[in-house]
Amino acid sequence: MKVRRNVRAVLLDGDHLLFLRRGWPDGPTYFTTVGGGVEPYDADLEVALRREAMEEIGATLGPVAEFLTVTEPGERVTVVQHYFRADVLEMDLDRRNGPEMDDPDIGNFSPVRVALDVTALTALELQPTELADYLREHIGEWRP
Repeated sequence: MKVRRNVRAVLLDGDHLLFLRRGWPDGPTYFTTVGGGVEPYDADLEVALRREAMEEIGATLGPVAEFLTVTEPGERVTVVQHYFRADVLEMDLDRRNGPEMDDPDIGNFSPVRVALDVTALTALELQPTELADYLREHIGEWRP
């Protein structure tokens, strides 16, 4: 069985969390984390995460810490999602440079700041549900 590894970041921006709003015209909107696939040229998971943050939102991250791993078994490929927590040191959307930025069918791909509390998290359609559940249970431990 083939295994594909992805890295994802729950980003802290001061007293807010930073997610991506995703969606397409005439389709549902949902929220997810910055991140994507680990490429063969990435030295490790952290390098892949920092690359994805720059590609998708033009962000430089502080120290990262893995807090959750979600395995999604498939018929042909098992996907392992590694979730990290990191502070945003700086962000400039003009520095985004990922291949998804050149795709006209990408749909909405906007960063959104959300209050660092359970009520705000519950109001989001955050995907995947394993991440949403984890954050609702532990977000109080993340307050600055």
